[in-house]
Amino acid sequence: MRKYHAPVWNERIIMEMGHKGERGIALPSTEEGIQKNTEDSESYIPNKMIRKSLPNIPEISQPHILRHYLRLSQQTLGMALNIDLGMGTCTMKHSPLINEELVKSPYFADIHPSQDDSTIQGILEIIYKFSRYICEISGMDEFTFQPGGGALGIFTNACLIRKYHEINNDLPERNEIITTLFSHPADAACPATAGFKIITLYPNSETGLPDIEALKAAVSKHTAGLMITNPEDTGIFNPKIDEFVKIIHEAGGLCAYDQANSNALFGITRAREAGFDMCHFNIHKAFSSPHGCMGPACGAVGVRKELTEFLPVPIVTFDGSKYHLDYDRPNSIGKMREFMGNIETILRAYSWIMCMGPDGLRKVAETSIININYLVKKLVKIRGVTLAYPKQNIRLDQARFSLKELKDETDVGTDDVARRIVDFGVQEYFTSHHPWIVQEPFLPEPCETYSKEDIDYWAEIVRYICEEAQTNPEIVKTAPHNQTIKKINTKPLNDPNQWALTWRAYIKKKGKK
Repeated sequence: MRKYHAPVWNERIIMEMGHKGERGIALPSTEEGIQKNTEDSESYIPNKMIRKSLPNIPEISQPHILRHYLRLSQQTLGMALNIDLGMGTCTMKHSPLINEELVKSPYFADIHPSQDDSTIQGILEIIYKFSRYICEISGMDEFTFQPGGGALGIFTNACLIRKYHEINNDLPERNEIITTLFSHPADAACPATAGFKIITLYPNSETGLPDIEALKAAVSKHTAGLMITNPEDTGIFNPKIDEFVKIIHEAGGLCAYDQANSNALFGITRAREAGFDMCHFNIHKAFSSPHGCMGPACGAVGVRKELTEFLPVPIVTFDGSKYHLDYDRPNSIGKMREFMGNIETILRAYSWIMCMGPDGLRKVAETSIININYLVKKLVKIRGVTLAYPKQNIRLDQARFSLKELKDETDVGTDDVARRIVDFGVQEYFTSHHPWIVQEPFLPEPCETYSKEDIDYWAEIVRYICEEAQTNPEIVKTAPHNQTIKKINTKPLNDPNQWALTWRAYIKKKGKK
């Protein structure tokens, strides 16, 4: 095993650093001629917008700034430092560094979204052409890139379904969305936020797939649509997905395909061929634009021609000679966020697709499938590790494993193993969304950018920790030992009375004490 120990810096926050008068850069004085022509800059600012006192910004030198952020970076694991294949559903892949040079270019970085169309023709062309590429990849007819991530993309789909039924005068009767337990949780949470009631189909205990008879029983005159992930979070592809779509269509509903994890599908299957009305991609996953700690993300939403009138505005269009931002869509659901979304994500993904080409995209999918099935073969040989739904002998992008046998034998569970794994310089793996239908789960995804050597080493770490659980369980249960922090008390995180999601909620709770 590779020796690893994280550096530990007792680092203050940046706002507590520096001294008055310390400088990181000396700005030149304004030229006399410019000063005379512009007068006092404050005269352009309304009085109500002028601060009463200067902001408390730290005054700090360049060396101290560099030390601060480099120290923080040394305490952080990421794709560029370690084998990050444990983050199932997230497709943590290598993103070519040349793409970072593109987004740092002043020709791109210095544009403003409020500029006139005529001054940003280059980036509009890239957005438009990228939309054509993923229309081809998905079979949809039009895309929006406004949503700031996968959940917002799913929420956009829910709003599109609501708008469709509103225009057809069958709201509020059609007020139910059907999803499945192993679909991404946002496929239930987002339509619920949009005002729908949620019906969840549970998996068959043998196949891990939702039962088609259960779907038929759930469909009614209240069905607004189906929002489903396929393959689900087990990595198992539903071969009857087109039948699911047909049943919903016959009932008068729409179908949204959650393709946040599309890495194993490029060039193999498309949303259109399964009959879906809309889909979404997480551009910051399979399309090789970095996650960036949950942003900048892009949950691109695509729809069939019949639904394009409902998409958020603006949409980039092309008249044969010029690109435009089209706001003239009276039935649009409006805006999901300001401006055009995180277009730096689009630029990276556009570059990646151009480099890969159609054959390269197909190779991405094929390699991803080979990698996960190779990892499955490695892990099921480890004492204490089992594969959920083993009768399904092929996984597409990821696989859900269980450490229940290890837990029963040693009292070491998946949370313990996840904490111990970081002691070997590997990022903590993803366990599972709740509820844990598969007990003591973990969900790796070795996408196409991991080598056989990477996969072998990651599997060896799991084997090593499972052996530790047999011989020295305490070292696993008290982990991590080699990381920047020790085992934390998670009880407050599981007690809603001890945390608040907003400042107002915190004040409200504090006032009750």
